[in-house]
Amino acid sequence: MSYIPPFNNTSKMIRLVAEIAESITQVEFSESLSPNPLLRRENRIKTIHSSLVIEANALTLDQVTAVLNGKHVLAPPKDIREVQNAYEAYDALQDMNPYSVDDLLKAHGIMMAGLVQDAGKFRSGNVGVFDGDTLIHAGTPARYVPEVIHDLFTWIRDAEDHPLIKSSVFHFEFEYIHPFSDGNGRTGRMWHSLLLRRWRPIFSWLPVETLVHRNQQAYYDALGDSEKTGDSTPFIELMLKIIDDTLKDVIDQQRRASKDGTNNGTKSGTNEMTASDILLELIRMNPQISVQEMCEQTEKSRRQVQRLLDSLKQAGKIERIGSPRNGYWKALS
Repeated sequence: MSYIPPFNNTSKMIRLVAEIAESITQVEFSESLSPNPLLRRENRIKTIHSSLVIEANALTLDQVTAVLNGKHVLAPPKDIREVQNAYEAYDALQDMNPYSVDDLLKAHGIMMAGLVQDAGKFRSGNVGVFDGDTLIHAGTPARYVPEVIHDLFTWIRDAEDHPLIKSSVFHFEFEYIHPFSDGNGRTGRMWHSLLLRRWRPIFSWLPVETLVHRNQQAYYDALGDSEKTGDSTPFIELMLKIIDDTLKDVIDQQRRASKDGTNNGTKSGTNEMTASDILLELIRMNPQISVQEMCEQTEKSRRQVQRLLDSLKQAGKIERIGSPRNGYWKALS
């Protein structure tokens, strides 16, 4: 392996990696904390909102939710397009290889479609990051970008460092190279998530970007500190802390949800209402979803699911477009 990014394994990193592993064990093996479709969609929306807010997108979380639910939102068309693109890009991640440069270009193409002319292509000109008139960081010269990205992907694939550390190193190196004319920040954060997902599937639905947003100044400070020395150690330590905090937040969130569900479950009709809500979200997420898939996702029988669908139809919340075999569902609310 010819290229090795400069960083040091510190005692803080080792401690944080151990804490993260312990938190993941709690999430993955505690039945009461198992993710449900409502939580997954909520966290996906938070992820998109947080990553785009960092890039100066003006839409609120409620507006992002409305856009993704197909509702009309009064906002700049560019901001709306960014939200739609980001949702499509995150949705496409499930079929992407984190070690494929071609898939990286494809992801950038989806993320920046209609926003820049060279979406899905490495930049052809040189770029720099400025604070006013002061150059803070000059990206890798354009003619070297394909080569250094290839080297970085080779390292991330073959290195034996812990995946939590490797993914953070990748994040920093990607931003340092600045391979695209625009969209480097949102694409780098998304690819970081993809690398984590390849390690443990739980990261498919954890909003790491939300914690980056909450720690935005620290995020930029860590990037700056690492850029000054060319050593990504400060950035790795911050990202590990952010991931650790994210997992702890999710555990607390799902514990509260589990407790509320237990308490509310004694009330007549609450369980069916919850199942209806989940079914409606499944239809919003995948209009082509089959009844069998609904049964598997909600853990209910075919008769129960059909009864819930009939209830949603009568309430004017969904309708069936086309035939039972070849049609699709449409969420109306």
